[in-house]
Amino acid sequence: MPELRQDPVTKNWVVIAKERAKRPDDFIRKRSVAEPHVCPFDYGNESMTPPEVLAFRPENTLPNSPGWSVRVVPNKFPAFTPENGSETTMNNFYRLRKAYGAHEVVIHGPEHNLSLATYPNEQVAEVLRAYILRLRHHEEQPYGNYVQILINHGKEAGASLEHSHSQIFVTPIIPEVVRNELVGSASYYNENRRCVFCDMIEQEKIISERLIDRTENYIVFSPFAAKLPFETWILPMHHQARFELLTDDNRYKLASIFKKTLQRFYIGLNDPPYNMYLHTSPRGYDKPESYHWHISIIPKLTIAAGFELSTGMWINITSPESSAAFLRNALD
Repeated sequence: MPELRQDPVTKNWVVIAKERAKRPDDFIRKRSVAEPHVCPFDYGNESMTPPEVLAFRPENTLPNSPGWSVRVVPNKFPAFTPENGSETTMNNFYRLRKAYGAHEVVIHGPEHNLSLATYPNEQVAEVLRAYILRLRHHEEQPYGNYVQILINHGKEAGASLEHSHSQIFVTPIIPEVVRNELVGSASYYNENRRCVFCDMIEQEKIISERLIDRTENYIVFSPFAAKLPFETWILPMHHQARFELLTDDNRYKLASIFKKTLQRFYIGLNDPPYNMYLHTSPRGYDKPESYHWHISIIPKLTIAAGFELSTGMWINITSPESSAAFLRNALD
């Protein structure tokens, strides 16, 4: 019989439809090959992007020239811009405001055909360093109420360019999904005096069947109420609300397990399209004891249909337990 499972943070319900379930290996796809074209993110094409706002490069190289290892540039077609605008009301009913903020691209490396699953650990750690530096920068700006870092990997997941990259969206409002997590985790803390994410980690350690990987510092698992097949979370084992407070040592350790997790998808599911996002505490959040930063990785293997769109409730046709078992064994 299908199961209804409730997310302990947001209290949203998910359907785990075991009768409709696919075996995990049914999702393995033929790897797509992009048509050759001139890529603005490739080494030597720096003039094809807006001027860089951050780059890791030797001191003897000029900005916007070859020699870089990680590069951050404004998005050429931004969804949010730093041009200020006051909130207005139209017809005393609809609310409208300028999309005040920022929109940037983190180019993970100069090589066109590599990704975070195939880069050396040191390169992945440098990408994480860029995340941290841009988080710190944007949180000091008047528009930086929330910074959303994400990856769209593959055309089906929304990537317009094949070259490995992340996007940084800086918004003047707290997005609804994040706000629901903040409200849910604060409510749990007020009732139990504990972080819901910390308690979730303890449950996953005890139950272990959804556990994918674990080190002294990080845990990787498929969440109990996973919305989609192979949804995977990475959390620090010790409580931390703000991602930008990572030490260099923990950043390198995160790079290792982050890359290893992406390798499980790369090898087990033949480099599927996926969305990755980082949720971290917003600027000035006054309940850091209740929130826990986390990374979510969701392969783009199914589509939202009428039920999901009409109800906001997801039907997952592969149990998180079977997804976790498949990913655990992917590197064997």
